[in-house]
Amino acid sequence: MANLEKLVSELPTLIQSLKLTIGDSNQIMEQIILINNAQEQLRNIKKLIAQELKFENIKGSAIATLPRIGTVATLFIPSVELVDPAIAEKFGHSKTKISLTELQSKIDGWIEWGYFLQAIATDILSDAPFVNQLNSDINHLSIRTKFQIIAENLKNNLFFEDFNILERQIQKISNYQNELLELQQKLNYVFNTIKNSRSLLNILLGVSAFCGKSGFALEWLDDDHELIISSDGKFQELTDILNDCDYFQEQIAALIIQGDTLREQAEQALKKIEQESSKEPIISQDVQIVPFSTQKIVRSALVIASSLLILGFGGWKIKEHSQLQQMSLSLTQEASANTKFKSAQKLGMEAASLVQKPPHPLKAWQQAQNKWYKAIILLDSIPNETSVSDRAKKKLAYYQINYKSISQRVLVEKQALANLELAQNLAIEASLFVKNSPYSLLIRQQAQDKWQQAINLLEAIPENSSVSIQAKETLIIYKTNYAAIR
Repeated sequence: MANLEKLVSELPTLIQSLKLTIGDSNQIMEQIILINNAQEQLRNIKKLIAQELKFENIKGSAIATLPRIGTVATLFIPSVELVDPAIAEKFGHSKTKISLTELQSKIDGWIEWGYFLQAIATDILSDAPFVNQLNSDINHLSIRTKFQIIAENLKNNLFFEDFNILERQIQKISNYQNELLELQQKLNYVFNTIKNSRSLLNILLGVSAFCGKSGFALEWLDDDHELIISSDGKFQELTDILNDCDYFQEQIAALIIQGDTLREQAEQALKKIEQESSKEPIISQDVQIVPFSTQKIVRSALVIASSLLILGFGGWKIKEHSQLQQMSLSLTQEASANTKFKSAQKLGMEAASLVQKPPHPLKAWQQAQNKWYKAIILLDSIPNETSVSDRAKKKLAYYQINYKSISQRVLVEKQALANLELAQNLAIEASLFVKNSPYSLLIRQQAQDKWQQAINLLEAIPENSSVSIQAKETLIIYKTNYAAIR
């Protein structure tokens, strides 16, 4: 038993090694060896568990044996700190105590996952074009990182006073826009490859293009057998990556518009500078022969012209500043709308996830109802003039239907709980009536009526309620009691 406990204490490290990091193809063979070693250790633990269970059976069937110190049918597994919720199932959630039989079942799942990873690794290494593409992707920034860099650079303010600097800034804006268009094409490739491919290797190529230098690891399968992937410390399902593609497409479209606006502002500023340069006053060489009074007039005219020029330029600067403020306000509104849309979408996904595979307790339905409500409030607050307005309206209509449906389920669940509680109270009253006056015909009749009311309440509880099974089991008892009273 001591040897088994020692091996079980190493389980968290073993389980964490059961993943396949994909990025640098040269490291895949090393990982196959590590996975194989982990599987071997898991098999050893499984053998020791089988021996321990066999001893427990022998001990249980013996007439009299001395107690074996430390022998129990359960073990304590060290808790794994800071496990992402996406792969909590892989580690068994927060349980620290587990029966040997349950542990055997979990070990079978971990070993099977190891075989799955080895099969994928073998397929990758035997596919030369796939390996070449992996090695190419690892030389490029991830889509997320690339987008962040471009977005940060487009935040720089234009330098309106210098002609040469403005020209360079215009060129940079054009370059960034071209990079954004390339990023859009890559996002389209990633989205279509992941969504439409039937081959797992092709899907992984889409993920590889998305993650780039960051690489990614195959971590686990969720309850619906969807692949969970980690990259840069973030855990995602394939569906989450598709949602990210949608998000980045929206953000890129907004940045391209922002780039167009900035470039237009810069080009207008260049024209202004050119116009101001062409308006410089030319002083005649014959000034020497102009009478004193005329010279004074000329000087006055030059001063006035210069003042007007300055005022005109200042007015243009004020106008430009106003336009920039307006543009900044528009971009802020756009960014806010995108953030709200993304938040609402996330809340909707969380709400939908909460109510998968019903029945659920009332609390789960209420949590989902609350998330749909918050998502509706966010979508309803998105202004019409933003780029996500049309999508928000479509989502809003869909979410309102879901909210109405969930609200109905909340009412049904509340009624089911109320029926069960009232039926239990009636049953208690009926039992007390008979117990206090077992020979009174009137009391027995009242008890019979209460049993009948309790039975009617239980029969009204819907099949899809979380208390349906409990209601059915209780119903059998109540009907028996009712029959006995009659």
